Amino acid sequence: MRGARNPTVPGQPGPSPDDDELYAARPEIYQQSVAGRLRTIKWAILFGCLGIYYFLPFVRWYRGPNLPNQAVLVDLANNRFYFFFIEIWPQEIYYVTGLLVLAALVLFLMNAIAGRVWCGYLCPQTVWTDLFMTVERWLEGDRRERMLADKGPMTAERFLRKVAKHALWLVIAWWTGGAWVLYFADAPTLVRELATFQAPAVAYASIAVLTFTTYALAGLMREQVCLYMCPWPRIQAALTDEYALNVTYRRDRGEPRMSVKAAVRAAAAGEPAGDCVDCRQCVVVCPTGVDIRAGSQMGCIQCGLCIDACNSVMTKVGRPQGLIAYDNDVNIERRAAGLEEIYPIVRVRTVLYAVLIAVVGLVMLYGLWNRSFTDISVIHERNPMFVRLSDGAVRNAYTIRVLNKRSQARLFLLAVDDLPMATRVGAVGSLPSDGPWPLLEVGPDQTRDFVVHVTVPAGAALAASTPMAFRLTELGTGDVAVGQDHFVSR
Repeated sequence: MRGARNPTVPGQPGPSPDDDELYAARPEIYQQSVAGRLRTIKWAILFGCLGIYYFLPFVRWYRGPNLPNQAVLVDLANNRFYFFFIEIWPQEIYYVTGLLVLAALVLFLMNAIAGRVWCGYLCPQTVWTDLFMTVERWLEGDRRERMLADKGPMTAERFLRKVAKHALWLVIAWWTGGAWVLYFADAPTLVRELATFQAPAVAYASIAVLTFTTYALAGLMREQVCLYMCPWPRIQAALTDEYALNVTYRRDRGEPRMSVKAAVRAAAAGEPAGDCVDCRQCVVVCPTGVDIRAGSQMGCIQCGLCIDACNSVMTKVGRPQGLIAYDNDVNIERRAAGLEEIYPIVRVRTVLYAVLIAVVGLVMLYGLWNRSFTDISVIHERNPMFVRLSDGAVRNAYTIRVLNKRSQARLFLLAVDDLPMATRVGAVGSLPSDGPWPLLEVGPDQTRDFVVHVTVPAGAALAASTPMAFRLTELGTGDVAVGQDHFVSR
């Protein structure tokens, strides 16, 4: 076991320097605020994502009578998922599978184009951690102020600021958990029940769990989630290639590092001098504490804040921007060889992902556009399989389950195909009908079972088991649903 070696035992080596690094306490990261183009993009994504998450449950969408009017709702009580004009039933779980496949393919495409851009801009852990850090800077000051305060004594003002910070963190975490449960019930109603302590116990328990996890992950653990808990950095490394754009320190331009004055002296002496002034601004603005100048690292979430910080410094010292930029590994070698930079976004990998996304998306759209709002399933009575009547006719019994996915009651005509014309069909619970076929009524958004008896007259030439079909036709619209089974005669 590493770290447990006894140097006094002959033949057993003592602890190595790596052991000290492995078990050393990780220093706290004091992130410094930064301004720039990428930081502005992150602000826009942060407020956009949080705005959608917190307020989407309150968006209304009228679907008709007897149906919920919440735009996005996971209705567990009635086994439904509503997304604006789309209604998903439990039998259509394959649409959820399709969405998961689409999400995975989009993630792969984003990785092929710009590395861990998901981690840097869209990941919930990144978004909420960014929000919590913003609250921290607002109440306790920027990096320098927080570092000096933590080295000093605990004053009353510092204590109150920390209490206010953690209190605001808990409020954000509580509203995060509260917003999540609003997707599972009518939001205004549930908010009123929560405020008057009349909500179900599971709602309070869910909010408590999500409050704790949000507070712990975004406020206390922060970058450790990305470094030690998240599996995506390990998976992503196997899905990238040398053409993917990643936040890159352009070593060929930045080295050797030296201050501005030292660079002037080196230039006067005819010695090489890089553009990097070793100011470490790229390090202090990194939310995970990575020094991008050391190369690609698992801790780098590709947020691009180091690019904004470096561009700001380069502007101040009068040097071109782009010392740190989104670049690929190929261009470093091409610049060293004096070749032109290339950024092949369209290549086999990205085209393949894009085609797969288009295929899966089109298949899902086709299924949604052409899906039926009626479903029928047939279960043959097994005991007995058939009954021979006194006149020689043969009767089979079936349980027909009819699913009505519309919000109004519907009438269906049940007919039988592939059997002799003189076949009689009767259904328990059917409405009076003028024709030979029974008339079935199914309520709005309802599943109803009918016991159906199919009788074939004596003398009909049938095999021992004859394939047949139940055809369900809606009166008015003509929508048809078909259920397959067999008629057993001997």
